[in-house]
Amino acid sequence: MSQIQGWPPRPPHPPPAPAPAAPVAAPRPGLWWRCLLGGAALWCVAIVVTYTTQNTNLLPTLILLGSFLVPGCFTLWAYERYGQVLGAHLLFGCFVVGGVLGVLGASVLEYYLLHPSVLLFVGVGLIEEAVKAAALMFVLRRWPQVRGLRAGLVLGAAVGFGFAAFESSGYAFNALLTLHGLSLRDLVETEILRGVLAPFGHGLWTAILGAALLTDRRDGHFHFTRRVLATYVGVSLLHALWDSVNGIAVWVVYALTASSQQRALFEKGYIPHPTGEQRHLYTLVSDGGLIVVALLGLAWLVSLTRRAGHGEELR
Repeated sequence: MSQIQGWPPRPPHPPPAPAPAAPVAAPRPGLWWRCLLGGAALWCVAIVVTYTTQNTNLLPTLILLGSFLVPGCFTLWAYERYGQVLGAHLLFGCFVVGGVLGVLGASVLEYYLLHPSVLLFVGVGLIEEAVKAAALMFVLRRWPQVRGLRAGLVLGAAVGFGFAAFESSGYAFNALLTLHGLSLRDLVETEILRGVLAPFGHGLWTAILGAALLTDRRDGHFHFTRRVLATYVGVSLLHALWDSVNGIAVWVVYALTASSQQRALFEKGYIPHPTGEQRHLYTLVSDGGLIVVALLGLAWLVSLTRRAGHGEELR
């Protein structure tokens, strides 16, 4: 009996093994400070070229580079130190999406909910910390496995620094526009000041809040435990104190040094011209207040990073 062609059937060949995934190169240690130095050099060159050529087309470059340099580099530092296992894509999503959603949400809520009052800055702190936390939870809604103290520190910092970068670009733009035309000097001074203060503000506060949120995350769901709520209130008060420092400094100077003539002008709604001594005292009180608030936040963050360094969870 002749054999039928193709019978009996031959056993199928096993499917080829999938090619091994290419290893993801980890960033070189210290990349963040090299980016910081290189970016600062480029920013200085942009200032010189803009001033020399008077080319207004360069102003967006100057604003964006100066506003994003410090927040972006400190986000990279947090990623290098604690967050490489999370992936750069998740960090980038928290920085950009979280930052944009944060500034938009804060703008809408503050416009409709806040009115001039003694507790104005408390309201600002509560709103901005809430929208940043909501932005973090929104970005992580499809990443149920992301949880823990270390992840919260890194991703919370990314959202906070993204918020700070977009907010700083708005302040820089407003500083550029004056009654006498465009002011490159005011723009540069604003970016320097906000760049120096950036590591001690939004990124710091949201890192602390993110640590609490992701530590108490279970089964992909966020839980508003007492620790989370207490952390939220705490960072909101730090935020409010930070924003209130200038007003507190004015009140302290007035209470300690105002003359009878200055008090009479204040009572009539006029702002008297400060003396040299009063200006120095104001600078001392305002700068000292910012340092105190920054140290409180840093002490809180250091206590958390030490636990993260030992692989501990805040349970």
